[in-house]
Amino acid sequence: MSRPRFLPDNFTLALLSVVTLASLLPASGRLAHFFEGLTTVAIGLLFFLHGAKLSREAIVNGLMHWRLHLLVFGSTFVLFPVLGLALKPFLLPLVTPELYTGVLYLCVLPATVQSAIAFTAMARGNMPAAICSASASTLLGVFITPVLVNLVVLPSGGHAASSSLDSIGRILLQLMVPFAAGHLLRPLVGKWIQRRAAVLKFVDQGSILLVVYTAFSAAVIEGLWKQVPAHALVGLLVVCAVVLGLALSLTTLLARKLGFDTEDEITIVFCGSKKSLASGIPMAKVLFASHAVGAIVLPLMLFHQMQLMVCAVLAQRYARRGRGETPVLKAAEQAK
Repeated sequence: MSRPRFLPDNFTLALLSVVTLASLLPASGRLAHFFEGLTTVAIGLLFFLHGAKLSREAIVNGLMHWRLHLLVFGSTFVLFPVLGLALKPFLLPLVTPELYTGVLYLCVLPATVQSAIAFTAMARGNMPAAICSASASTLLGVFITPVLVNLVVLPSGGHAASSSLDSIGRILLQLMVPFAAGHLLRPLVGKWIQRRAAVLKFVDQGSILLVVYTAFSAAVIEGLWKQVPAHALVGLLVVCAVVLGLALSLTTLLARKLGFDTEDEITIVFCGSKKSLASGIPMAKVLFASHAVGAIVLPLMLFHQMQLMVCAVLAQRYARRGRGETPVLKAAEQAK
């Protein structure tokens, strides 16, 4: 019996189930610490496996792909802030001023790392370029985001020095060290991993599910459904959807117009349209007054969940379809 076309794929159903579980039974206390540790281990394993899978030549080619990296950085640190400011007259009436400050804040954040790379892997995109681009975006964001907060969001002094150093240390320890270790051990484990592609797929999808559950649990415990009026929450969902939809569509169009192939397009779309919850919340605690942090990070939490859900569907479509088709644009055409 064939699967009905209207039924989502198994991974999307798993994501919906995890979001529902986190809403009804959020992890807290010791359980939350356990899941945070488990997520850290899963992400480290993900990067270890990818480090062992990639050849030295592939990594060098990823580093040298400067046009792709330039487009991703431009989308992350230029396109998003411009969208946030340009859309403000139209979208601000849908939410409170405090919430739209949070929207502007998410627009100046760096790209997320683990989910962008995991979705690129699921969609069979340019993995070496994705690892280099997403990791570099996070490192650059440590320094660029405080400047953009000062220019785009609201007057804010340079109080993020210690947080920046901590962020760099966490990135190196959690992502780059396992990746380097896996690559160094490639002669011993590389062939075994290549013969077991299902292992990588399980770690890719499993790490995303863990990130969704831990992040959404924290959001629910912090009062995700209580901090804002119902109409403002609905308006915020619309605002996040508009920003994400424009980011996905524009990165896709730019990648095609500039002549990138499908593998590069996948990397540009998934690395250039994401915003980091892991970097955004610690930075917000440093850059803003404590009483304002809740409303400022709420748009980021919703946007984070939305980008995971939407990109999960896009990754599945990219993985199934041929090189000549673009799921983002095709979905937009079908919606008309």
